[in-house]
Amino acid sequence: MFLAITNVPRDYAWGSTTAIASLLGRDETGKPEAELWLGAHPGSPSIVVNPAVVDGADTLADWIAAEPERALGQGRRELPFLLKVLAAARPLSIQAHPTPEQAREGFDRENAAGVPLLASERNYKDPFPKPEVIYALSDEFAALCGFRPLAETLADVDALDSGSGRLSSLREHLGESLESTVAWLFGGSADAAAAIAAVSAAAADQGSPSISVATVASLAELYPGDAGVVVALLLNRVTLSKGEALFLPAGNIHAYLEGLGIELMAPSDNVLRGGLTPKHVDVPELLRVLDFDPLPLPYLRPTDAGAGVERFEPEGTGFALLHVTPGPSGAVVSIGGPSIVLVTKGELHLKGQDGNIRLSQGESAYVTPDEWRLAVTGTGEAFVATSA
Repeated sequence: MFLAITNVPRDYAWGSTTAIASLLGRDETGKPEAELWLGAHPGSPSIVVNPAVVDGADTLADWIAAEPERALGQGRRELPFLLKVLAAARPLSIQAHPTPEQAREGFDRENAAGVPLLASERNYKDPFPKPEVIYALSDEFAALCGFRPLAETLADVDALDSGSGRLSSLREHLGESLESTVAWLFGGSADAAAAIAAVSAAAADQGSPSISVATVASLAELYPGDAGVVVALLLNRVTLSKGEALFLPAGNIHAYLEGLGIELMAPSDNVLRGGLTPKHVDVPELLRVLDFDPLPLPYLRPTDAGAGVERFEPEGTGFALLHVTPGPSGAVVSIGGPSIVLVTKGELHLKGQDGNIRLSQGESAYVTPDEWRLAVTGTGEAFVATSA
């Protein structure tokens, strides 16, 4: 079964006023449009275009709840992913996500402590991890991602210090460990505040800064005095080109800075923030989930899944993102379970085992697992989120 769905973009302040509307061929609203959610997440479940097709269910979440076996297939009770269009005109918060074990333990711990589920200080809204894939749709998509090698950070610190000694405290903490440095920066001491101010001022004065120092300077303008400004100096700065993707597993500290992308994630709300935000920051909990090992940038390379189909499948997540650009002979997409299709260019016809649908730019559909093999024809581009 193919079920046409849609949704209204979320108007977070960091969103672009133009990018999502342009991608989907819609009129601009004049307001920020940060994320378009396609899925069954209760925060913004997809809207069913024709509720009569599914016995009057207005949203995808309502239909899944009413008919889980028909919607998801045998043995499933929930959709295991959330597909988003993300458009960042300014940086999102620095953040990380827990492992499955950390999520379950944290959720149970906060429940036992009586922390209300909707409380602003609550860290764990559910007992699940939140791995993410981001695929760049804009020519450039900028992000911070993981701790970089210490030598690179120290070289920038020395350049910023210029022998003045103003950053000696920062250098001393870096000599101990990244973990102690992050804890100190968020600790609120006068010494840490002075280092944050000194780094911000020095970054603004650099004539030919490194990309990391330039990032610090721009963040300091947006978030003066925020510890996340200096934490950003410890992180890898990566710019994805259009068609490149990153996989952000548990423990990977990251922040999206600017750009348009397709994001696929587990439908969890568990976010441990680390600066560049007015929202709750729990430093001890953040330190508990972070992976402080400097690692290579987590590029997610696609596998060839047939003519016109790239498959991005991060190990152990239970989901995959497929990029589909059918040629004159079309393309064939194998789905592993319930799926969502979003067309971003042109017009495509999708035919499964029993049903079919025609989708134009900006339109999307939910696909039940009994369709299992989709023949895609037409001229355009689509993204398919599916169960792995």
